[in-house]
Amino acid sequence: MAAAAAAKIAEVRETTRVERIGAHSHIRGLGLNDSLEARHVSQGMVGQMSARRATGLVLQMVRDGRIAGRAVLLAGQPGTGKTAIATALAASLGYDTPFTSMAGSEIYSLEMSKTEALTQAIRKSIGVRIKEESEIIEGEVVEVQVERPATGVGSKVGKLILKTTDMETVYDLGGKMIDSILKEKVQSGDVITIDKATGKISRLGRSFARARDYDATGHQTRFVQCPEGELQKRKEVVHTVTLHEIDVINSRTHGFLALFSGDTGEIKPEVREQINGKVAEWREEGKAEIIPGVLFIDEVHMLDIECFSFLNRALENEMAPIVIMATNRGITRIRGTNYKSPHGIPLDLLDRMIIVPTKPYEEKELREILSIRCEEEDCQMTDNALTVLTRIAKETSLRYGMQLIMTSYLIAKRRKAPEVDVDDIKRAYTLFFDDGRSVQFLREYQQEFLFNADDDAQMEVEDVDN
Repeated sequence: MAAAAAAKIAEVRETTRVERIGAHSHIRGLGLNDSLEARHVSQGMVGQMSARRATGLVLQMVRDGRIAGRAVLLAGQPGTGKTAIATALAASLGYDTPFTSMAGSEIYSLEMSKTEALTQAIRKSIGVRIKEESEIIEGEVVEVQVERPATGVGSKVGKLILKTTDMETVYDLGGKMIDSILKEKVQSGDVITIDKATGKISRLGRSFARARDYDATGHQTRFVQCPEGELQKRKEVVHTVTLHEIDVINSRTHGFLALFSGDTGEIKPEVREQINGKVAEWREEGKAEIIPGVLFIDEVHMLDIECFSFLNRALENEMAPIVIMATNRGITRIRGTNYKSPHGIPLDLLDRMIIVPTKPYEEKELREILSIRCEEEDCQMTDNALTVLTRIAKETSLRYGMQLIMTSYLIAKRRKAPEVDVDDIKRAYTLFFDDGRSVQFLREYQQEFLFNADDDAQMEVEDVDN
């Protein structure tokens, strides 16, 4: 029974691990040095030196926070790392800078207008760092006493003794505070803070005076000094939220619970105007500051002329984020019009952009990327197999080569091999077609399919003859 339960737990953990592996989960950053020069292989990024250097300058603009409302276009053929560069930029920004990612085709499937969807995406990319003072109790725990009723019925009572270098005080604890202390596993020698408004308890670490208590410490234990001065003090707390989160909280009767309800629907312009005025008031009082983030729009050629006109106007707003777009199209038609333009973007908007081109990877770079992906997916592969996979990726596409990693690994696993060999790659290549062989297959067997382009052309000819 226990063995079956252990096997079930292992299976759940393995499934969770597989779900966390994504197409760009190996990327940790842009791979730049202190002078914003790109390293050839760093933080999961390979090659694209010029594009990464240019994106590094964009990163510096975002961090400075002084230049907003700029548009950047990543343009290149499929499989040249455009989305990877945007993902690396998001990883380099850190958690405090808002980063919103969306595809151009998303706005057509939402239950709101296209301009409302873009407005929400823009406001998700603008952060507000709010500063406020709160009263806290900070000290080193001398003793924790919790008394439970002998009958087992009734509320628990307890006492907490805290001290600083200057004073020591005893606090009576209620049931909720006792539950919080037990949940945080607070014990003597811990340095803690208690928020007086919410009662939240936070452990800062162990006191240096208790460094010799080996039973209460571990290899990850953090040691801090015993606080000085009064136990009760005022401390500045900084919260970072997005404008969209403030919009949602103020436009719903449920308040912040509306953030968890999924689709927020359209938000009235009057609500946004009031929020903009309030945020401007906070800025003047020094209580808040604006953090222009990044809005990444992939497949930007899928937007239509209405969306482009809206973005053109939105970029002129002083609170606009830096908008990064990506496209793999050349000269193509602007959706909603009969006019053609480079990348399917109107020329007046294109003129506002700084364009960063991405180039096809060389064979050595393809091999390095595939090697990194093998490591990310826990796939052991021989050098000969990696060479064959690199050649396949060069002749077909990088994306197809990456898809063969896991399929060939599963083939090798079925024959209980410790690593993927050339035969496993060949077997996966035979089982799964790339787009070129798929087109060739259709040409050979198109008459066997229910409908094909030749049938439609033949029907048109017959209609004309009749």
